[in-house]
Amino acid sequence: MTVDVRTVTTPWKKPFPSFDGDNEAFWDGLRRHELLLWRCKQCQAWYWPKAYCRNHPNDPFMGNLEWTAASGRGKVFAFNVHHIAFHPGFADDVPYVYALVELDEGPLISSTLVDVDPKSVSVGLTVGLPVEIVYEDHPTEGFTIPRFKPVKKGT
Repeated sequence: MTVDVRTVTTPWKKPFPSFDGDNEAFWDGLRRHELLLWRCKQCQAWYWPKAYCRNHPNDPFMGNLEWTAASGRGKVFAFNVHHIAFHPGFADDVPYVYALVELDEGPLISSTLVDVDPKSVSVGLTVGLPVEIVYEDHPTEGFTIPRFKPVKKGT
């Protein structure tokens, strides 16, 4: 898979993502254009967001989990089309498609869909749609946001 990286140089006007010590590796991975998820060292189950393994007793302080690179591919599990900006920073984006993506590894992650015309979105057209990650770099602010786009046929 070719890594799709898009650089945004306009100032970020939206609420900032939640950065903390528990998810620092996730954001560091995105800056390197790598999607990291928690994975259980014992049974190989994948998790996002922060979690504990539901399959067996856990080591203290998430000791049996480690950050592991994921494929960045999945399918749309659910979505909605936003027609109203609930924060002034989103005013230039409406309408846009906000989706819950079921990653190939199993966890669900939410983000916006890019390269999709919001007017063409319907349940039959979008639910189950294969998607892949797009890394949206914001160099001025120093972070990368994961977005998702439809997988082109034949890739």
